[in-house]
Amino acid sequence: MADRFDHLHRRALEEFRGYQEPERSREPRRVGELMDAVLAHMGLGDKLKEEEVKAAWKEIVGDFLAQHSEPVALVRGVLQVQVLQSTVHYELDRVWKSRILDGFQARFGSKVVRDIKFRA
Repeated sequence: MADRFDHLHRRALEEFRGYQEPERSREPRRVGELMDAVLAHMGLGDKLKEEEVKAAWKEIVGDFLAQHSEPVALVRGVLQVQVLQSTVHYELDRVWKSRILDGFQARFGSKVVRDIKFRA
């Protein structure tokens, strides 16, 4: 009887409001899942990941390389990094790129950071 009343109550509210509310799951969900869904709905999920990746730059590359480079954007899985000197650009691109990419992928997953592009 209570289920029938709940159903009628929900239908009356939907008609009054002029829209149908989506079915809600009664199973518990993790807060992180809910936050991801809300951020994605608001269009902020990718921007938040970008900020997390930028914040992790110094930790992953070390102090010296972080002083001479700065991540500027994360576009469709490609981390774009501005480099101050051409010698550091060469070192990052030729020697360290695979290690840095492995570090980001281990921390954030291979879908978040697929590649790194360095710009002098």
